[in-house]
Order: sequence, then C-alpha cells, then structure tokens
Amino acid sequence: QLQFVESGGGLVQPGGFLRLSCVASGFSLDHSPVGWFRQAPGKEREAVSCISSSDGRWYWGPYAGGRFAISRDNTKNTVSLQINNLKLEDTATYFCARAQDEICSEHLYRFDAWGQGTQVTVSS
Repeated sequence: QLQFVESGGGLVQPGGFLRLSCVASGFSLDHSPVGWFRQAPGKEREAVSCISSSDGRWYWGPYAGGRFAISRDNTKNTVSLQINNLKLEDTATYFCARAQDEICSEHLYRFDAWGQGTQVTVSS
C-alpha cells in the first residue's frame, strides 16, 4: 500500500516550534513532489507547502510568511515541515501526500498516498 506515515505532532505552547515528519511507505520519494496540508477543526483541508523532486519549495497563501519550512531527505524517504512561533490557529491535523503528476500544486485532488495525519495542538 502506498502511503505516508506522519509523526512529530503534539501539544505545544504558543511561541514554540514543532518539526513534523512524513515517511513514505511502499514507494521511493526520489522523483515525487510532496505536499503538506492541514485541517483545522470544522474546516476544510488546505495546502500548506510543497517541495519538488529538485528541492523547489512553495508555501501557499498565509503560510508564506516564514514560520513554515519544508525540507526533504531522500536517503531517509522523508519530508519534514518545521513550524516556528506556533500560534493557537495552527491547531490542526497535518497530512502529507504525493503529487500524482510530479508538479507541486495547492489542489488536493492532484495528490495521493495520503497518510493518517499527525495532530498539532497549540494551547497555553
């Protein structure tokens, strides 16, 4: 089965940071763009960031302000997302997925191999 396994979430105070990881299972990431997405309670899932196979990086909409940093390590078949200066509104389940057509996009339908997500809760 082709999917990602996300980890690294948890409960953190405002202003803190987390490094989320997703490991690919059943396939190699070498030629695949990978996106990070999040779904806050009661809201639709939305795109946060994407990294191409050549290490190009995109941050969509409000996530382009510098608090989010995506990276990849093909030797570990892993893509990471670091979130700095966490805010209450960052509370969400974070998912990663693979772009089906080898192009980074903010459109969820262009991605597959979704993981189960990792929960990030920001609370004082």
